[in-house]
Amino acid sequence: MSGHRIKQIAGLALTGLCLATLPIASRATEQGEQRRDARDTRQDTRQASRTAKVDCRQANQKSNAQCRQDKRETKQQGRESARDIKRQ
Repeated sequence: MSGHRIKQIAGLALTGLCLATLPIASRATEQGEQRRDARDTRQDTRQASRTAKVDCRQANQKSNAQCRQDKRETKQQGRESARDIKRQ
């Protein structure tokens, strides 16, 4: 084979390899977005649960233990929402 022919074959092989990796890169980007969305959801839930606990304690609606349990339940709901986002 001539040197020119070898360069053509190498170029085609490289092009094929690049095209083969495009779907993988696209999927990785999509997964990254899902992770960021899930993380944002968890962060928002944490802040909301902190606020809810403070409000609960200030209003003296429940004991501190009950307010703490409400906070845990709120955070668990946020975790479940984050999991749902990642499953999409």
